[in-house]
Amino acid sequence: MKLNIDSVLNEKDAWAAAGVALPKFDIAAMREATAKTPEWVHFGAGNIFRGFIGSLSQRLLNEGLTKTGIIACDTFDYEVIDKIYDAHDNLTLNVLLNPDGTTTREILAGVAQGLKANFADDKSAAQLKAIFRAPSLKMLSFTITEKGYQLRRTDGSLMPVARRFSTT
Repeated sequence: MKLNIDSVLNEKDAWAAAGVALPKFDIAAMREATAKTPEWVHFGAGNIFRGFIGSLSQRLLNEGLTKTGIIACDTFDYEVIDKIYDAHDNLTLNVLLNPDGTTTREILAGVAQGLKANFADDKSAAQLKAIFRAPSLKMLSFTITEKGYQLRRTDGSLMPVARRFSTT
């Protein structure tokens, strides 16, 4: 088994045998809906985001309370997008350690897309601007760790990114 869409769709019995819960929604339909009508963009696509906010998105989608996922953006470490999101079809294996020592395992698929917030790249900048101009956009959220508070920097801090959107 590999952490990718093909495996999640075609190896359900193997995932179940491993004790891993799978998404209860149509991932392709969610991604299509998100591309057409993006509603939620999150900056800071690291571990905290995937484990907590990504899990929330999964719950909303599993319960049918939303039809779109999150567009996760990274401004600091573009390898996160390449090696974690792109390499695994935007899926996450979320493992929780329960108080009794057991684990709960689940494939999270609530992230529709991972994007590099790289304004030096014309394609990336155009994608982000189009998303932020979409009338459907409802929420912008941030996971800011110590790296995001380096206000003098312009190459990785989230603060200049937020200012850039407010002026475009």
